[in-house]
Amino acid sequence: MAGFVAYYRVSTVKQGQSGLGLEAQRVAVLAHVGRAGLLAEFTEVESGRKADRPQLAAALRHCRATGATLVVAKLDRLARDVAFVAGILNEGVEFVACDCPQANRLTLHILSAMGEYEGRAIAQRTRDAMAAAKARGQVFGNPHGAAPLRRAGKGNVAAVRALKATADNNAQALRDMVADIRAGGVSTLSGIAHELESRGARTARGGRWSATQVGRLLARLG
Repeated sequence: MAGFVAYYRVSTVKQGQSGLGLEAQRVAVLAHVGRAGLLAEFTEVESGRKADRPQLAAALRHCRATGATLVVAKLDRLARDVAFVAGILNEGVEFVACDCPQANRLTLHILSAMGEYEGRAIAQRTRDAMAAAKARGQVFGNPHGAAPLRRAGKGNVAAVRALKATADNNAQALRDMVADIRAGGVSTLSGIAHELESRGARTARGGRWSATQVGRLLARLG
Protein backbone atom coordinates (compact mmCIF):
# COMPACT_ATOMS: atom_id res chain seq x y z
CA MET A 1 0.00 0.00 0.00
CA ALA A 2 1.52 3.30 -1.07
CA GLY A 3 0.76 6.64 0.51
CA PHE A 4 1.93 9.00 3.23
CA VAL A 5 2.01 8.98 7.02
CA ALA A 6 2.12 12.45 8.57
CA TYR A 7 4.10 13.33 11.69
CA TYR A 8 3.39 16.61 13.49
CA ARG A 9 5.29 17.92 16.50
CA VAL A 10 5.00 20.85 18.90
CA SER A 11 7.17 21.52 21.93
CA THR A 12 4.62 22.30 24.65
CA VAL A 13 1.43 20.82 26.07
CA LYS A 14 -0.28 24.20 25.72
CA GLN A 15 0.48 24.25 21.99
CA GLY A 16 -0.84 20.72 21.65
CA GLN A 17 -4.09 21.57 23.45
CA SER A 18 -4.67 24.78 21.54
CA GLY A 19 -3.65 23.41 18.14
CA LEU A 20 -1.23 26.31 17.81
CA GLY A 21 1.42 25.29 15.31
CA LEU A 22 -0.25 21.95 14.58
CA GLU A 23 -2.83 23.36 12.19
CA ALA A 24 -0.18 25.10 10.10
CA GLN A 25 1.77 21.84 9.87
CA ARG A 26 -1.33 19.92 8.80
CA VAL A 27 -2.21 22.52 6.16
CA ALA A 28 1.31 22.24 4.70
CA VAL A 29 1.15 18.44 4.63
CA LEU A 30 -2.30 18.29 3.03
CA ALA A 31 -1.25 20.83 0.41
CA HIS A 32 1.70 18.59 -0.46
CA VAL A 33 0.18 15.09 -0.43
CA GLY A 34 -3.58 15.67 -0.67
CA ARG A 35 -6.17 14.25 1.72
CA ALA A 36 -6.62 11.05 -0.28
CA GLY A 37 -2.93 10.19 -0.08
CA LEU A 38 -2.75 10.48 3.71
CA LEU A 39 -2.99 7.08 5.41
CA ALA A 40 -2.46 8.15 9.01
CA GLU A 41 -1.45 11.10 11.21
CA PHE A 42 0.63 11.08 14.39
CA THR A 43 1.06 14.06 16.73
CA GLU A 44 3.82 14.48 19.32
CA VAL A 45 4.07 17.06 22.10
CA GLU A 46 7.77 16.95 22.85
CA SER A 47 11.00 18.91 22.54
CA GLY A 48 12.90 18.38 19.32
CA ARG A 49 15.98 17.58 21.42
CA LYS A 50 14.41 14.46 22.89
CA ALA A 51 15.16 11.27 20.97
CA ASP A 52 12.57 9.10 22.76
CA ARG A 53 9.35 9.97 20.93
CA PRO A 54 6.60 7.31 21.03
CA GLN A 55 4.45 8.91 18.34
CA LEU A 56 7.35 9.15 15.91
CA ALA A 57 8.17 5.49 16.59
CA ALA A 58 4.53 4.60 15.89
CA ALA A 59 4.58 6.61 12.65
CA LEU A 60 7.74 4.80 11.51
CA ARG A 61 6.18 1.40 12.32
CA HIS A 62 3.13 2.35 10.26
CA CYS A 63 5.37 3.35 7.36
CA ARG A 64 7.26 0.06 7.46
CA ALA A 65 4.03 -1.94 7.62
CA THR A 66 2.40 -0.16 4.67
CA GLY A 67 5.37 0.94 2.59
CA ALA A 68 4.25 4.53 3.09
CA THR A 69 6.44 7.62 3.08
CA LEU A 70 6.80 9.65 6.28
CA VAL A 71 5.90 13.32 5.63
CA VAL A 72 6.61 16.33 7.88
CA ALA A 73 5.77 19.99 7.33
CA LYS A 74 9.34 21.09 8.06
CA LEU A 75 12.56 19.16 8.55
CA ASP A 76 13.06 20.68 12.01
CA ARG A 77 9.83 18.99 13.16
CA LEU A 78 11.96 15.83 13.18
CA ALA A 79 15.13 17.26 14.70
CA ARG A 80 18.07 19.60 14.27
CA ASP A 81 20.37 16.67 14.71
CA VAL A 82 22.32 14.89 11.97
CA ALA A 83 22.53 11.58 13.83
CA PHE A 84 18.79 11.54 14.54
CA VAL A 85 17.83 12.17 10.90
CA ALA A 86 20.43 9.67 9.73
CA GLY A 87 18.91 7.09 12.06
CA ILE A 88 15.50 7.56 10.44
CA LEU A 89 17.00 7.25 6.96
CA ASN A 90 18.77 4.06 8.03
CA GLU A 91 15.45 2.60 9.17
CA GLY A 92 14.69 2.12 5.48
CA VAL A 93 11.71 4.48 5.64
CA GLU A 94 11.45 7.13 2.97
CA PHE A 95 10.46 10.56 4.17
CA VAL A 96 9.80 13.97 2.72
CA ALA A 97 9.75 17.46 4.26
CA CYS A 98 7.25 19.85 2.69
CA ASP A 99 9.64 22.79 3.03
CA CYS A 100 12.20 20.99 0.83
CA PRO A 101 10.24 18.39 -1.19
CA GLN A 102 12.93 17.86 -3.82
CA ALA A 103 15.56 16.89 -1.27
CA ASN A 104 17.11 13.43 -1.58
CA ARG A 105 18.93 11.43 1.10
CA LEU A 106 22.14 13.41 0.60
CA THR A 107 20.51 16.83 0.80
CA LEU A 108 18.47 15.78 3.85
CA HIS A 109 21.75 14.97 5.62
CA ILE A 110 23.14 18.33 4.56
CA LEU A 111 20.03 20.27 5.64
CA SER A 112 19.92 18.59 9.04
CA ALA A 113 23.64 19.31 9.48
CA MET A 114 23.00 22.97 8.67
CA GLY A 115 20.13 23.07 11.17
CA GLU A 116 22.32 21.54 13.87
CA TYR A 117 25.10 24.00 13.09
CA GLU A 118 22.74 26.99 13.15
CA GLY A 119 21.32 25.97 16.52
CA ARG A 120 24.82 25.78 17.99
CA ALA A 121 25.85 29.02 16.27
CA ILE A 122 22.90 30.92 17.76
CA ALA A 123 23.76 29.65 21.24
CA GLN A 124 27.38 30.69 20.74
CA ARG A 125 26.40 34.15 19.44
CA THR A 126 24.28 34.64 22.54
CA ARG A 127 27.18 33.68 24.81
CA ASP A 128 29.51 35.99 22.86
CA ALA A 129 27.06 38.89 23.06
CA MET A 130 26.70 38.46 26.82
CA ALA A 131 30.48 38.20 27.23
CA ALA A 132 30.94 41.41 25.21
CA ALA A 133 28.36 43.17 27.37
CA LYS A 134 30.19 42.06 30.51
CA ALA A 135 33.48 43.30 29.03
CA ARG A 136 31.86 46.73 28.57
CA GLY A 137 31.07 46.73 32.27
CA GLN A 138 27.56 45.35 32.09
CA VAL A 139 26.84 43.10 35.07
CA PHE A 140 24.17 40.44 34.74
CA GLY A 141 22.30 39.29 37.78
CA ASN A 142 21.63 40.68 41.23
CA PRO A 143 24.67 43.04 41.54
CA HIS A 144 22.68 45.51 39.43
CA GLY A 145 19.58 45.14 41.55
CA ALA A 146 17.90 48.02 43.29
CA ALA A 147 19.10 47.21 46.81
CA PRO A 148 22.88 47.42 46.06
CA LEU A 149 22.38 50.74 44.28
CA ARG A 150 20.40 52.16 47.15
CA ARG A 151 23.09 51.03 49.57
CA ALA A 152 25.60 52.87 47.39
CA GLY A 153 23.53 56.03 47.85
CA LYS A 154 22.40 56.23 44.23
CA GLY A 155 18.67 56.18 45.01
CA ASN A 156 15.65 54.56 43.39
CA VAL A 157 15.86 56.48 40.10
CA ALA A 158 19.36 55.16 39.43
CA ALA A 159 18.29 51.68 40.50
CA VAL A 160 15.37 51.60 38.08
CA ARG A 161 17.50 53.02 35.26
CA ALA A 162 20.20 50.39 35.83
CA LEU A 163 17.68 47.55 35.95
CA LYS A 164 16.11 48.72 32.70
CA ALA A 165 19.50 48.96 30.98
CA THR A 166 20.40 45.45 32.14
CA ALA A 167 17.12 44.03 30.86
CA ASP A 168 17.45 45.85 27.52
CA ASN A 169 21.00 44.56 26.98
CA ASN A 170 20.00 41.03 27.91
CA ALA A 171 17.03 41.18 25.51
CA GLN A 172 19.24 42.25 22.62
CA ALA A 173 21.73 39.47 23.39
CA LEU A 174 18.89 36.93 23.18
CA ARG A 175 17.27 38.33 20.02
CA ASP A 176 18.67 35.70 17.62
CA MET A 177 17.90 32.82 19.96
CA VAL A 178 14.28 33.96 20.41
CA ALA A 179 13.87 34.39 16.64
CA ASP A 180 15.19 30.87 16.08
CA ILE A 181 12.82 29.40 18.69
CA ARG A 182 9.81 31.13 17.14
CA ALA A 183 10.87 30.12 13.63
CA GLY A 184 10.81 26.53 14.85
CA GLY A 185 7.09 26.80 15.58
CA VAL A 186 7.21 27.61 19.29
CA SER A 187 5.03 30.65 19.87
CA THR A 188 3.50 30.38 23.36
CA LEU A 189 5.17 32.21 26.23
CA SER A 190 5.57 29.02 28.25
CA GLY A 191 6.97 27.19 25.23
CA ILE A 192 9.57 29.88 24.60
CA ALA A 193 10.46 29.87 28.31
CA HIS A 194 11.04 26.10 28.12
CA GLU A 195 13.27 26.45 25.05
CA LEU A 196 15.30 29.29 26.61
CA GLU A 197 15.86 27.13 29.68
CA SER A 198 16.91 24.14 27.58
CA ARG A 199 19.44 26.30 25.70
CA GLY A 200 21.02 27.58 28.90
CA ALA A 201 19.82 31.20 28.62
CA ARG A 202 19.06 33.19 31.77
CA THR A 203 17.04 36.27 32.61
CA ALA A 204 18.68 39.66 33.11
CA ARG A 205 18.93 38.89 36.84
CA GLY A 206 20.38 35.45 36.23
CA GLY A 207 17.16 33.63 37.07
CA ARG A 208 15.01 31.01 35.37
CA TRP A 209 12.45 31.78 32.67
CA SER A 210 8.71 31.93 33.17
CA ALA A 211 5.89 32.89 30.81
CA THR A 212 5.78 36.31 32.49
CA GLN A 213 9.51 36.85 31.98
CA VAL A 214 9.22 35.87 28.31
CA GLY A 215 6.33 38.32 27.85
CA ARG A 216 8.53 41.12 29.16
CA LEU A 217 11.41 39.98 26.94
CA LEU A 218 9.24 40.00 23.80
CA ALA A 219 7.93 43.45 24.69
CA ARG A 220 11.51 44.75 24.91
CA LEU A 221 12.29 43.21 21.54
CA GLY A 222 9.29 44.95 20.03
